[in-house]
Amino acid sequence: MEYSDLLFELDDGVATLTLNRPEQMNSFSGRMGAELSHAYRRCDEDDAVRAVVLTGAGNAFCAGADMTAGSETFASQEHDQDFSASPLAMPAWEVRKPVIAALNGHAIGIGLTLALQCDLRFVAREGKYGVLQVRRGVMPDCQVHWSLPRLVGLAKAADILLTGRKFGGDEALALGIASRCLPGGEVLAHARATAHEIAVETAPLSVAVTKKLLWQSSSLGPEEVERYETQLHHHLMGRPDAVEGVMAFLERRTPNWTSSVTEDWPQWPGPDPEN
Repeated sequence: MEYSDLLFELDDGVATLTLNRPEQMNSFSGRMGAELSHAYRRCDEDDAVRAVVLTGAGNAFCAGADMTAGSETFASQEHDQDFSASPLAMPAWEVRKPVIAALNGHAIGIGLTLALQCDLRFVAREGKYGVLQVRRGVMPDCQVHWSLPRLVGLAKAADILLTGRKFGGDEALALGIASRCLPGGEVLAHARATAHEIAVETAPLSVAVTKKLLWQSSSLGPEEVERYETQLHHHLMGRPDAVEGVMAFLERRTPNWTSSVTEDWPQWPGPDPEN
């Protein structure tokens, strides 16, 4: 796929995906959704990608849906079998690499719900954030009724989703939406530095299975989590990276990871056969 509404850059294990409609404050388009889905799939399948940063061109992250169609922006899609309230074929949580949202500026509506699919969010202190869809006659999207309560709890999620209000970076951090709050000019550099640290210091297969289980954990009980962790430990222990991680630490050197997320992926544990 040739990208137009998205920029893709891969440097030293870190893929930077930039929403690229700066004249429209990176308002979300169907093309952007298709390109971002493709880029996420590409990152998931390419072992050269160790971590992903999602950001926006210009001074905004994403100002929400493209509303240049005016009254037809939210026209009926009842007869469109391809329509989904979750426009990404692959959400960020399915990418087997950490995805960091670098919210360099405003993230409104789908701009914020897309960021909530990521693993970490670094926000600009001066940015404005909110899920405003109820103020536009529609409703929140991108599976945010699942992702947001996981992050902030039901009461805070209700405050955000039912009022459609805006809030700043400091409140985003206080609510639990943001992992870190920084001046806007520092957000992308900080996200890239964190992504590079992940790319160098962490074992790719270890991070991938940890991420998948972390997102799955809300549907599991503690005994099930123990069983999953045990089976996945059996897959990781004894492999070269389990040796390399210890020896690199003892020898005070940078580890040389050799595991492959695509080639060494485990058979994922399923439901307990005894239940």
